[in-house]
Amino acid sequence: MTEVITDVAVAIFLRPDGTFLLSSRPEGKPYPGYWEFPGGKLEPGETVQDALVRELIEELNVTITRSTPWFTFIMRYTHATVRLHCWRVHAWAGEMHGREGQHFEWQRIEALTVSPTLPGCVPIFKALSLPATYAITNAQEAGVDNYLAQLETQLAGGLRLVQVREKRMTDEQRAAFAQRVVSKAHAAGAQVLINADAELARTVGADGVHLTGAQLATCLERPPFPLVAASTHTRAEINRAGELGLDFVVLGPVKPTHSHPAAVPLGWEAFSAIADGAPLPVYALGGLVAADMADAVAFGAHGIAGQRGTLLAPDTVYPGPVPECVASS
Repeated sequence: MTEVITDVAVAIFLRPDGTFLLSSRPEGKPYPGYWEFPGGKLEPGETVQDALVRELIEELNVTITRSTPWFTFIMRYTHATVRLHCWRVHAWAGEMHGREGQHFEWQRIEALTVSPTLPGCVPIFKALSLPATYAITNAQEAGVDNYLAQLETQLAGGLRLVQVREKRMTDEQRAAFAQRVVSKAHAAGAQVLINADAELARTVGADGVHLTGAQLATCLERPPFPLVAASTHTRAEINRAGELGLDFVVLGPVKPTHSHPAAVPLGWEAFSAIADGAPLPVYALGGLVAADMADAVAFGAHGIAGQRGTLLAPDTVYPGPVPECVASS
């Protein structure tokens, strides 16, 4: 018997201070009183964006003026199976109020004040906890001490996610370097992933591991870490990462990159085509700098990742997954 799946458009309203909107489900619907992200079912022939515009006028009396695709996943409830198309809403117009008797509250991911929330909120909460930028180390090229000084500046400026990737170091050098990165990052409240080496990640107390494409292809289950990511180049690889329950992937190269000069850049259009409807957040990778963030988000990326570019301007703290968003409430 073919499973019936209902497509639902989900709006993640974001304000510049990093808060997001949750609304309560009204009486007469399944799970009355539970909190969720606003949205609703797609009508025949509707795009996700069209459904969002219609639903949010109906539910909250606001008109979306800027929104971007994020990720899509399936949630199975006892009463229905739904495919949740998550879009980030960066700007809107109108005075917000619940037109169906529902309440709404602005929340912070680190301190939710409403409950209970629908199970479908959990993957979105996890994605909201991911920062906009994902830095990849290049200490072998820059020099260890010089790189660590740069890292301290980036951490002070708000960098919160770092991957240790030093393939040309010896095992001893890599372990010593990774330990220093973990120490500095954790002191700043940032997380660290180790590229390809789960044992080293455990040894240095890292937060997780970043799988290579080859590892992703042979992986049978999610490695037992709080945070697990993978490198991808195709939609099939992204889907595999979703099946394993990974937290995010990187996809690229989007632009020409020094580390892979022979690689043909995807460009933003091809990146968007591969990432569209991905089952988990996708960071854009390859030749990117902080100025590329707006394009990355517009084309469906969670944020940007990189090794050599200045991903985060010094002394700039990005408030949540979409640093440049401006919303009217």
